Amino acid sequence: MSIGESGGGLSAEAGGLLQPPPAERVTRPDAGVSAHAAAAPPAHVTPPDAGVPAHAAAAPPAPITRPDAAVPAHAADVPARIGIMAALHDEVAALVAAMGPNAHVHTVGQRDYYVGTLMGCECVLVLARIGKVAAAATAVTLIREFNAGSVIFAGLAGAVATDVRVGDVVVARHLLQHDINASPLFPRYEVPLLGRSHFDTCEVLTATLAECATRYLTESFPHEINAATRHQFGVDQPIVHVGTIASGDCFVNDMAGVAALRQALPEVLCVEMEGAAVAQICHEYSIPCAVFRTISDRADDSAGVDFSAFLTQVASFYSAGILQRFLSTYALAATPNATVHR
Repeated sequence: MSIGESGGGLSAEAGGLLQPPPAERVTRPDAGVSAHAAAAPPAHVTPPDAGVPAHAAAAPPAPITRPDAAVPAHAADVPARIGIMAALHDEVAALVAAMGPNAHVHTVGQRDYYVGTLMGCECVLVLARIGKVAAAATAVTLIREFNAGSVIFAGLAGAVATDVRVGDVVVARHLLQHDINASPLFPRYEVPLLGRSHFDTCEVLTATLAECATRYLTESFPHEINAATRHQFGVDQPIVHVGTIASGDCFVNDMAGVAALRQALPEVLCVEMEGAAVAQICHEYSIPCAVFRTISDRADDSAGVDFSAFLTQVASFYSAGILQRFLSTYALAATPNATVHR
């Protein structure tokens, strides 16, 4: 994977990545989960209907109608401030634009944190950059400097399970680091001194993301991703999976690597480079988190897909559509009689 990541903030150097809109810049702000889960077969969300005629060209994500999906039971379930992370700019670009000119930009640790309101929710958006260390550092800043009450990570991943295909969405129930090995001092995959290898996501956030992803694939995917683009990337009748995601500081792109993961960790659905680090930080700070991934490749020899093209033509629409629904759902839970604007 060769995507430029120099500097901080939301201005990536990868070819074709968008630049963020201008926003008011201010200085650094005032400072102001469960047990190790046994591996279980991943749950699958019912696939959406496919085959709906698409428009000739992909357009910016269209306004989304007010969701009538299941919402958290109480306003108390709604985090006061939601931290949203992504490794690549286009995964959050639409949301940064939606914050508008009233967004405040705080630069901390060479990263720009966009603070504002989205769909009625108080949010902080940030480009975490690629890798576990970058993601962990960003998650700590969201929690300590910006008082995030929950953390959501959106991004791309390579499929590992044989039934996970390009264009599918995987929502994490558990995450682990496939490249951590402190044996013989500690069991393989276990994080030293924490006594666990798997980190659980928040059940409520995970269920809501899975529901929102299913709604996106049913309602907007057929219109936003045109037939030519679907054919180009081999996206056909995408569905949502819920289960285990593995993270590591290497880009898996060969059959031997995939086979090794399947043999050692048969419950893993997909592989990426940040999620487990974010889940560990949130576990240590007792902050609920959730992670969802758009599948861009099979993590094998065919993974040399044009990532910039897939990101701009497919994944960016997924991220925007799913996160918009997610935030609107929580806005409705907090103020059920309010009108949510897009």
